[in-house]
Amino acid sequence: MQQIISEFESFMGKNGTHYHQFYVGIASDPHDRLINGHGINQAIPHIYWKQPLHTDTVRALEKHFIDKGTKGGPGGGDNNTRYIYTYLITPQTRE
Repeated sequence: MQQIISEFESFMGKNGTHYHQFYVGIASDPHDRLINGHGINQAIPHIYWKQPLHTDTVRALEKHFIDKGTKGGPGGGDNNTRYIYTYLITPQTRE
């Protein structure tokens, strides 16, 4: 879990200055969620963990970042939710 936190923290540090500039979420299909759900395109900085994780792990990671101040909300997804993602919030994105 610490490796994922470190990678996401590094991404956030390179693309913003405050946690509240980012949205963190979980999904069973992060690529679809980012593009169709949030309106992400290649020009908007984003990242997602590419290996499936246990649903409890992604929920704990999501809570970790929300507690630090990112946008997002706990309780989404279902038992197939195994990926975590984040993106820089811009006027073009949908939270």
